[in-house]
Amino acid sequence: MARGTAKPKEQRPIEQILWDAANKLRGKVEPAEYKHVVLSMIFLKYANDRFDEHRAQMKANGQEAFLEMMPFYTKDNVFYIPECARWAYIMENAKQSDIAIKIDTALHEIEQKNPALEGALPDNYYSRLHMDPSGLSSLIDLINGIQLQVGGDKDVFGKVYEYCLRQFALKEGKGKGEFYTPRTVVALLCELIEPYQGIVYDGACGSGGMFVQSMRFVDAHGGNRLGVSIYGQELTDTTRRLAKMNLAIRGISANLGAEAANTFLNDQHKDLKADFSLENPPFNQKDWREANQLVDDPRWNGYPTPPTSNANYGWLLNTLSKLGQNGVGVVLLANGAMSAGTAGNDEYDIR
Repeated sequence: MARGTAKPKEQRPIEQILWDAANKLRGKVEPAEYKHVVLSMIFLKYANDRFDEHRAQMKANGQEAFLEMMPFYTKDNVFYIPECARWAYIMENAKQSDIAIKIDTALHEIEQKNPALEGALPDNYYSRLHMDPSGLSSLIDLINGIQLQVGGDKDVFGKVYEYCLRQFALKEGKGKGEFYTPRTVVALLCELIEPYQGIVYDGACGSGGMFVQSMRFVDAHGGNRLGVSIYGQELTDTTRRLAKMNLAIRGISANLGAEAANTFLNDQHKDLKADFSLENPPFNQKDWREANQLVDDPRWNGYPTPPTSNANYGWLLNTLSKLGQNGVGVVLLANGAMSAGTAGNDEYDIR
């Protein structure tokens, strides 16, 4: 390098740029709500980037007459974006006092037009937060400068999404990150059981990471995604929406039950018999049932009823009950589950 020539500054990954900048907005909304504000806005930009790219390709192919026909987008796994939800319209109104209402309307209209997103996007979320319009405008300006559909890399949004989920989990601290399991851990679980074809179940699915990694396993081994069926359940409605969004943007179909619900008290897949189960349920969950609840639940299948003081073995038996005759499951539990109880104790007897 010639004397006096400055070394080019290394470009940071797009997900890190976004996180560092968006993180400056913390404090404007409650920490537990922040991830939903940011991720929904990233989704809105991503959906528009893909829509615009597909629209440009249609024009190049002489298909101008079909630009507003939804099937010409959905057939290629591209979400159709109504005019009130297009990014240009959002940017035009970003400084207006009613921008929260416009964003809520945009997300609602996108969900209405795209059945794959049913129940995935926030419902009147930004309006209910009463977020300062200037803070929301700053977030829009920030995301506007980021291209989330880059050439041949079709999973830019997925990488940003996963990065932000991981960072939110770290920020919220131990016990607060049930919506996210580290990708390396999930990859290991998939390699252990090889969910290549059949029904995959997760009774504590969080934001859907187990399912995403299962499909990555199928892709990596030259399998057919159509040969895998996804079933899951999540307790928290906002996290369930994260999961549906996470899966929808990757074109992964899933049955997450009719609603967000407690897997033990309101099982959404009672008769399911899966080929594979991958779970990372909450560790050492206390008071997960009342003393008189679930005593004769068929999921225990002759084993003792797990104690009310700890749900670890409840999760384990739930997994066993969901597996078919040749099914294989893996459950990530706290270390203490390996040595819980003494002889004659229910947990000991189950183990």
